[in-house]
Amino acid sequence: MRTRLLTAAALLALGACSKPHFAGEEQYGPNPRLPKPQQFLFPPMGIANPTGFKANEAPTAAPGFQVTAFARDLNFPRRVLPLPNGDVIVAESGGPGLEHVLRPKDIIFNLVIGGAHASVKPGNRILLLRDSNGDGVADQKFVLVPKMASPFGLAVIGSTLYVGATDALWAFPFTAGATSVGQGRIVTSLPGGPIDHHWTKDVVASPDGSKLYVGVGSNSNIVENGLEAEHNRAAILEVDPKNGASRLFATGLRNPNGLQFYPGSNTLFAVINERDELGNNLVPDYLTSVKDGAHYGWPWSYYGQHVDVRVHPQRPDMVAKAIKPDYALGPHTAALGLTFVNGGMMPAQFQGGAFVGEHGSWDRTVFYGYQVVFVPFAGGKPTGKPMPFLTGFIDGKGNARGRPVGVAMDRAGALLVADDVGQAIWRVTPAGGAPAGGAPAARPPAR
Repeated sequence: MRTRLLTAAALLALGACSKPHFAGEEQYGPNPRLPKPQQFLFPPMGIANPTGFKANEAPTAAPGFQVTAFARDLNFPRRVLPLPNGDVIVAESGGPGLEHVLRPKDIIFNLVIGGAHASVKPGNRILLLRDSNGDGVADQKFVLVPKMASPFGLAVIGSTLYVGATDALWAFPFTAGATSVGQGRIVTSLPGGPIDHHWTKDVVASPDGSKLYVGVGSNSNIVENGLEAEHNRAAILEVDPKNGASRLFATGLRNPNGLQFYPGSNTLFAVINERDELGNNLVPDYLTSVKDGAHYGWPWSYYGQHVDVRVHPQRPDMVAKAIKPDYALGPHTAALGLTFVNGGMMPAQFQGGAFVGEHGSWDRTVFYGYQVVFVPFAGGKPTGKPMPFLTGFIDGKGNARGRPVGVAMDRAGALLVADDVGQAIWRVTPAGGAPAGGAPAARPPAR
């Protein structure tokens, strides 16, 4: 055990002094070329030391765009939900605390990640932020729900606010323009608890408001805790908000987040965090449309029908059912946020495309992610190369000044980015307040 601990410490040190890096071009896009899997005594690890931004600092936007702080001094903002009246609902959240202590190496991971934020505790509450004078900065803050169990997903249907907590989907009476909510009720319980490997429960309403869709991540990497621990997990659930009845909508999705419907359609999209411990460049996290009744491979296969030989017993029948995702985002980006551009102030070349919040890798010796990328769409499908849009979250010393999570378009069509290390919500607009010319630069090649 002592040898393994020393190995882990050495790998952590290597990651901490590495510079941000992009995987080779074959690692992302509609048709990624995947390397062969690798087996390790201890997997690669590299975690950017979180330091936060100074008061006069901000991330760096693509050329032609500018960044301002919509809100600062928050306590782990994870999700943002802009409302039609301009208000923004925010979920401040941290995990239940024991989500990474299932295996010896996870104890190390939890100590590093948990100890890094000792000075700032997650709010685990729901806020409403208001920009009362229209200058792009929130000047009023109201606490809608003062305490919840790791809240994450947010949705509003009519006069009800829905919140996906780690162990339940909640509903609160809420009127647009109000600064408080009514007494909450549980719509349905969700798989969770004090040991919840993937605790984020994202939520989106169907376009007609008749259903809610909830992402529930796996409780393991590759079912090392047994399949019984994965009941109704690694899946997206469809929930009837009126009576709480639920069913499995899609399965085999290791950790689905960023649930969004493509504008003008009934097509559900999500970003998925894939499995670890197969090497620096496996497995790519991905962006995909999610089909009713479809299976996407986990745990028996990855990125379609690539068999994971570590999983026992093998299930060739399930591998044969596995659907290939639409678009690889790159290995271990930890994509957690997704939003589509549909009108507003963004230039024409961004319309119909998607912004993805990449929280950043830990299962690589060299950092990957830690940025917001733009993914172009054509014909309702992702295509081309992901383009860095909001960067500068890692400094030249390998410190994480911020880590983007949730992304959303506000009422004016500006991009809002929740940053749970920078403790801020960033607002990105075309420079000068007018649509900027030119698309952001392409992702740089591997070094």
